[in-house]
Amino acid sequence: MERLSAWLRSHLSGFGAVLGVTQFEGGQSNPTYLLDVGNRKLVLRRKPPGNLLPSAHAVEREFRIMRALTATGVPVPECLALCENPEVIGSAFFIMEYVQGRIFWDPTLPSLPKEARAAIYSEMNRVIAELHSLDPMALGVGDYGRAGNYIQRQVQRWTSQYRAAQTENIAAMDRLIEWLPLHIPPGDETRIVHGDFRLDNMIFHPCEPRILAVLDWELSTLGHPLADFAYHCLAWYRHPDTKRGLQGLDLGAIGVSTVEDYLAAYCKRLGREVLAPHHWEYYIVFNMFRSVGILQGIAKRAIQGNASSVEAEQHGRAARPLAEQAWRRVEALGQ
Repeated sequence: MERLSAWLRSHLSGFGAVLGVTQFEGGQSNPTYLLDVGNRKLVLRRKPPGNLLPSAHAVEREFRIMRALTATGVPVPECLALCENPEVIGSAFFIMEYVQGRIFWDPTLPSLPKEARAAIYSEMNRVIAELHSLDPMALGVGDYGRAGNYIQRQVQRWTSQYRAAQTENIAAMDRLIEWLPLHIPPGDETRIVHGDFRLDNMIFHPCEPRILAVLDWELSTLGHPLADFAYHCLAWYRHPDTKRGLQGLDLGAIGVSTVEDYLAAYCKRLGREVLAPHHWEYYIVFNMFRSVGILQGIAKRAIQGNASSVEAEQHGRAARPLAEQAWRRVEALGQ
């Protein structure tokens, strides 16, 4: 910790020494730590050690986009310093302020009364709509990704990532890789997309249904907002046994809107028409495919021994059933 303390002293005014380091629970990609520095708490987010897939774990990009969003209506932690020199702690990292608040892991929000759950979902809907309303050029991040053909490029990217991390043959994934490029919905848009906008990547106010910080911007880029929003909605398509799902539940009884109503609220906030059902279904299937690519990367890191979570092996095993679920949805479309 001496080397880290020395680096922080040279980059943060009034800094003394790191007195303690505790890794946060959750997160399968970039390890994140709480730093006890005496009079304040800081957060360190780093690339994992070892051999990494090309373009993965880009903490430098996370730092840049959160800095750009600081003055917008999208709440993010204050980012303080970036270190791209791996000699300090073994990999690149950045430092941000610690945000005190609530993190919810289960989308059924069992710790809240029924009447409070709708407000949490409405706030998530508001923030992602706010993100997708922003002009990347006006924020100085017009070069944060390529404009246009986002879905096509993402299919190519996650096919490549999946193949690079592949540990077994999954026939459903092979079919998805063939089907997805041929059925991209019409209409192309470019906005800042988070890439992993989900309930447990947000810190809520301790008492109010208000998001204080959106976390984990590793997969953010410029892309199609509807693809980003559909990823956010995958909880409605997951079984509750996964602790991350709403599928099959009596949503009215627990105070959570249907995915159709949630999509309609998002579209109303942005002044856009609600999608045709088969186009919405495409974005859901695409995001299941993309999630398989992510899960396969987790599985590969577990085998290599450089995964950032002890649950990595379990998460990696979810790749095959998710790919098969996605292909069943394609078959149901009859395309």
